Amino acid sequence: MVREPKITPKDVIIIQNDADAPLAPLIGKSVCVLGYGNQGQAHAQNLRDGGVMVRVGSEPHTRGFAAAQAAGFEVLSSAKAVQNADLVIVALPDEIHGKLWASAIEPNLAPHAVVGFLHGFSVRFGLVKPAANIGVVMVAPKGPGKTVRDRFVMGQGIPCLFAVHANGANAENTRALGLAWANGIGSLRAAIIETTFAAEAETDLFGEQSVLCGGMLALVKVAYETLVEAGYPPMLAYIECCHELKQVADLMYARGPSGMRDAISTTAEFGAFDAEHILLTEQLRADFKRILISVQDGTFARRFQHDADDGFSRLQKMQDAAQHHPIEAAGRAVRALIPWLKEEQK
Repeated sequence: MVREPKITPKDVIIIQNDADAPLAPLIGKSVCVLGYGNQGQAHAQNLRDGGVMVRVGSEPHTRGFAAAQAAGFEVLSSAKAVQNADLVIVALPDEIHGKLWASAIEPNLAPHAVVGFLHGFSVRFGLVKPAANIGVVMVAPKGPGKTVRDRFVMGQGIPCLFAVHANGANAENTRALGLAWANGIGSLRAAIIETTFAAEAETDLFGEQSVLCGGMLALVKVAYETLVEAGYPPMLAYIECCHELKQVADLMYARGPSGMRDAISTTAEFGAFDAEHILLTEQLRADFKRILISVQDGTFARRFQHDADDGFSRLQKMQDAAQHHPIEAAGRAVRALIPWLKEEQK
């Protein structure tokens, strides 16, 4: 068996042609989507719209079970849904992969089945250890499930990362089903970017912690506190340091860093370069490297799974403290002035 055979973390292969990732290998096959949450809904609905036979695995008396039934899917318990499926897509939270793998997935897999993950986390860090004869692939859309679905309905798609972790008993079948899955959710309309489970998991965790979630929240919080402590009104501090963030982020998303700078005022651009020399310190670089090492050596994964096994007690304490920070009250006051934000929050 060959595991992640062709690609090093520094390389990617970009697939954009239907001939290289046809949907045909999934037509007439049985696909099981385990979980009907944010991502599970999008994958199940998009594949079904493309003519793929999809059933959903979810436990009775859960919101996912009821929602999938309401959407017209055949819904079975996870263990029953896996049986005889050609492709099993695991669209469930990372922290329950290990238990579900042992109890419902692996014992019920058909000999020819391929298992797909939406994130490399549980395989990369050993929470799931597939046997050598099981084909294992990953399709990781680079956006939330709602975006995956909305873009698909619009005739568009968002890029995804694709990887083959293990070829299993039939290497050609494993790769073909994985690429067909990526095509079926609409990602071929943008790009399928081939990489490895390890590269996806490590870069994803680092990006979330250093910039997209951890870094962004830390910068907003400290900037807000700095202005309020200096005597400025909390609402004004919130508007300047949090509310306007989306507008600039949207420019960065659509145009890249240089395009964003072209779209802002000369004062803002000069100030950005000027402040960069203050903010971009050797300590910041060292802290980012420390975050990356914690991801790479599995320290973060162990910390995460330990808290998950403890009912996320530490996470709940941090959530409670964050929800009681004064920035939340200021944010509610600002959003109350903007009626259409209420619609976006639904």
